[in-house]
Amino acid sequence: MIRHLRSRVLSLLRFPSHLPSAHLLPLHGLLSTTASTSPKPLSVKDFLVTDCGLTRQQAVKTSKRLSNLTSLSRPAAALAFLSARGVPRSAIAAAVAADPRILSASVGRVLAPRFAELTEIGLSPSQIVDILSMRRTGSLRGNLLFWIQTLGTYHKLLPLAKSNCDLLSTSLDKVIKPNLNTLRECGVSASDIAGGGSMYSSRLFTVKHKVLMDAIARVEELGVERGSGMFPRALAALSFLSKDILDRKVQLLRKLGFSQDDLVMIVKKAPQVLALSEKKIQRAVEYLMRDASLQAPYIAQRPVLIMYSLEKRLMPRHSLLEVLRHKGLLSVEWDYYTIAAMAQKKFVQKFVDPYKTTFPGLADDYASACLGKA
Repeated sequence: MIRHLRSRVLSLLRFPSHLPSAHLLPLHGLLSTTASTSPKPLSVKDFLVTDCGLTRQQAVKTSKRLSNLTSLSRPAAALAFLSARGVPRSAIAAAVAADPRILSASVGRVLAPRFAELTEIGLSPSQIVDILSMRRTGSLRGNLLFWIQTLGTYHKLLPLAKSNCDLLSTSLDKVIKPNLNTLRECGVSASDIAGGGSMYSSRLFTVKHKVLMDAIARVEELGVERGSGMFPRALAALSFLSKDILDRKVQLLRKLGFSQDDLVMIVKKAPQVLALSEKKIQRAVEYLMRDASLQAPYIAQRPVLIMYSLEKRLMPRHSLLEVLRHKGLLSVEWDYYTIAAMAQKKFVQKFVDPYKTTFPGLADDYASACLGKA
């Protein structure tokens, strides 16, 4: 009897039958439902907007890269450090938007030592934050000093470093300096690659030296001699295409009717043709030969024709001139390349505007065709 009673009491204490099932929660669950003891929800987005200066749209995107953040203590410390070092709010916002991990960097182990190191070489707080938003590990001082000296200013280095952060970490003696020497032998200087709107990739500085030498060999195999004026352009266009891909495109051009001399002419005049997709090359050449009745040697002498947009340039102009020719309105037969290379404004003035009255809607139809809508 006593044993039975004790068992009954204990079972009631463990599972009170008079309580509804909703109350059968673990202790932490009960506490979490109590408003007075609930912690304030972590709002990374609000912190990024209010404290870091990001726009709401930037904050939504940036917060996804901070999804593992469980506390704002380290970001707040990093932000306070940057502000105390005189980094403008706009520079902080730009750096955080570029790489929000800067907010997770330890002040003592990362930010303070980096600021001390980079301040010594003359960088401003804003410039230091730019660099830290790109890279925060490995040696920076040596690479930064080398590139600033080589390019002349920090401002020339910044866009290159943003497009290729390996510039700040790749070995100077093993990779960068040998590559620079080889590029100079090919007629390409560091300033050429750093120039505004440069066609060159800054990866040429940091690829393994063998990769660069293989790229140079491929360009020479195509008939472009090192030291010629076209060699740097060919190298820029073809340096990151594998030998297999280049071989396939060369074979495609041969299949389409180009001789070896034609191929050499194409590579010398517009090596960028070989950087186009095989589909683009084939469609353009087939159209030029079939619809425009051009021969392979003519195209090879003017390979930019292959690079022009088929749908938005070549086809609309050819079709419009066919209409005018059919109506007997072309008194002079124009050279195809002259027509294709003509600036759009001049083309419209010569071949569209004079016939607006004769052919109502012609201008609108041509404009639509140039947008790829017809």
